[in-house]
Amino acid sequence: MFHAPQLRLHMYATSSPQMPPNSIRSGADGASTDHSSKPLSLLHPNIPPMLSIGIITRGKYGRRLLDTITHHTEFTVSSADIPPTLPDFIDDPAPFVDNLDLAPGVLSSDLLITYSLNPDITPEIVKRAASAGAKAIIIPGGWASAGDPEQMKEISAQYGTRILVEDICCDIGGDTDSTDYTDPTINEFASVLGRPKLEVQLGDGEISDVKVLCGAPCGSTWWMAKHLKGVPVSEAPAWGGLLVQQYPCRAVRGTMGGIHLSAELHKRAMEAAIKKYYGDND
Repeated sequence: MFHAPQLRLHMYATSSPQMPPNSIRSGADGASTDHSSKPLSLLHPNIPPMLSIGIITRGKYGRRLLDTITHHTEFTVSSADIPPTLPDFIDDPAPFVDNLDLAPGVLSSDLLITYSLNPDITPEIVKRAASAGAKAIIIPGGWASAGDPEQMKEISAQYGTRILVEDICCDIGGDTDSTDYTDPTINEFASVLGRPKLEVQLGDGEISDVKVLCGAPCGSTWWMAKHLKGVPVSEAPAWGGLLVQQYPCRAVRGTMGGIHLSAELHKRAMEAAIKKYYGDND
């Protein structure tokens, strides 16, 4: 079975400030859009508040996650955009990030996911989110996008914010023995969005239905599930991996990780779902 090396940063502290969820999306033109309805906790005090997620988008990056959260979860979500094109080198990140005018409500979400994809400004954004009360921060794109690991450790220790650096987001939640998943914020996110988990129904030797229990943040798992109906059971895992590679995912291609790891994870998820179906229906 194919295994690719993983790059993860494990860091946390014991406490972090509590900040209220927000629901404001700030566009490049400064406009704001409400992406969430009134939380059930306001209507029913005994229901705990939903996880609030802030997303820093950059051009096309992060927009699929925004759509996936909106259509496939009950999390509240907000976003702020940064320009798709940035200078090759940013010597002084603080004033540069000031000029981005990131909405404070996005930075203070329970969980911030930043697609800033720039090692100069990402640590500054992470520091501002941590100081604003973000309980956890996920940085997709690996260390090439995240910046200095030692700086991230200092931010995490100073503010009590868990920071997770991932090459591909569909592997979030895969390492259940990791200390990352003792963190309730990341654990709650990974229970819905992360390493794929499926449930299948079979009939006449074919896949009759696929239910996504946990799916890739980019939405590829739901797209795969839709196109697997009618596929012979014996071919379904391989088809699942192929479909994910055909989905316009933005994971790195041409290496042993990236999109190929994503395909392998979905293949395994289909194998596990089929095995469980036969086990439950013996």
